[in-house]
Amino acid sequence: MTAEHIHQLVEEGRGFFNAGHTLDVAWRLRALERLETVLRRDEELLYKALQQDLGKSAYEASMSEIGLVLSELHLARRKLKQWAKPTFVWPALSQLPGSARIYKEPYGLVLIMSPWNYPVQLTLIPLIAAVAAGNCALVKPSAYAPATSAAIAGIIAEAFDTRHVAVVEGGREENQALLEERFDYIFFTGSTTVGKRVMEKAARHLTPVTLELGGKSPVIVDDTADIARAAKRIAFGKLMNLGQTCIAPDYVLVMPKVKAQLVEALKRELSVMVPGRAYMRAHVGRIVNQRHYERIKGLIEGQTVLYGGQADDDTRQMDVTLLDEPSWDSPVMQEEIFGPVLPILTVPSVEEAIQMVRARPKPLALYLFTENRETEARVLGEVSFGGGCVNDTLLHISSHRMPFGGVGFSGMGRYHGRAGFDAFTNSKGVLRKGKWPDLRLRYHPYKKPDGWLPDGLFRH
Repeated sequence: MTAEHIHQLVEEGRGFFNAGHTLDVAWRLRALERLETVLRRDEELLYKALQQDLGKSAYEASMSEIGLVLSELHLARRKLKQWAKPTFVWPALSQLPGSARIYKEPYGLVLIMSPWNYPVQLTLIPLIAAVAAGNCALVKPSAYAPATSAAIAGIIAEAFDTRHVAVVEGGREENQALLEERFDYIFFTGSTTVGKRVMEKAARHLTPVTLELGGKSPVIVDDTADIARAAKRIAFGKLMNLGQTCIAPDYVLVMPKVKAQLVEALKRELSVMVPGRAYMRAHVGRIVNQRHYERIKGLIEGQTVLYGGQADDDTRQMDVTLLDEPSWDSPVMQEEIFGPVLPILTVPSVEEAIQMVRARPKPLALYLFTENRETEARVLGEVSFGGGCVNDTLLHISSHRMPFGGVGFSGMGRYHGRAGFDAFTNSKGVLRKGKWPDLRLRYHPYKKPDGWLPDGLFRH
């Protein structure tokens, strides 16, 4: 798509928003209803596209993508009238007599840029929030998942007026052309490196952004943990989408007393979950492209492999590979792995594990396995991260009742459920003032010396 065509879509979207079509809540609800109708009718197309792009089984695609999207749609349709109502707040003493309310207004024309690893949910969940909040949107799916991008483009074209929501397919040239345009809000999901460039472009127009990024999400396993259950849930988190998950367990910090037990339990669980090459080809998925496949294989070179290490060049599939005590200076510990490789490092204490995590950029997720409530309170209180689980992995993302997002290098802003609506909404405080009394003391000329004022008059 040319830069001229993209500019035309931007102008059409802004004109449609300025005409006021999206301000009516009932109109937004009808738009969401159309999206759900088309989604349910074309659901099979999405399953086929995800299998074609990433080798995702229908079971995994339903659990990690389409089911989450339909859940968000159901919630938005059920709660939108409540979310969009003006909210009453108590006025300050200086505002009396009067009433204070917070009005919810859409930003305008928003840009949603999504990645390839979960191309359905990471495109449509932000879009649902943007539409519910009353915005117009341009949606840019990833070119690395072309079949899913095409399927999403078809669904959106049928569900929405193109002036309301339009899809821009393509690669870097289209991304660059979009970022040259002025938007009222940008929602980006992807790498920290690209997120920085998005923020730089947005800064020229002072455009607010939500950045959903990534990072190295640690797992801490102390010596009170249920090791068998910890191994099963860590393996689940690493196998999902073959490790190509922004919140996947990236490395494990384990106490010396239970390290050998954890390694053996992980080997056992991985062999049970993936019982052979035929099962892997049918159900586990594959690395998205050759470049990423070669990069992940390179992370294993020169490392001590405890389990796995086998790769299938024909299918771009790899065993989940456990690495023993890699150096913190090695590439596998310096970059986000984003694949089926799991370094396991020994730490002498929970205190040292906390210090190791805090010494690095704030992660998108953290997973703690412990039965000690004091340890739990300490880790949650002392370590900053986007979100996470105690005694599990990944599942914190699955609830629309909990805001999801990063902090620091792992991102900014929150979405899912009500938090998504709020992300795409400007909260506008308005005071409606009564006529009387109209206190003379607030107006010039002042009658008393500077600094004199009845205590608390303008304080909240």
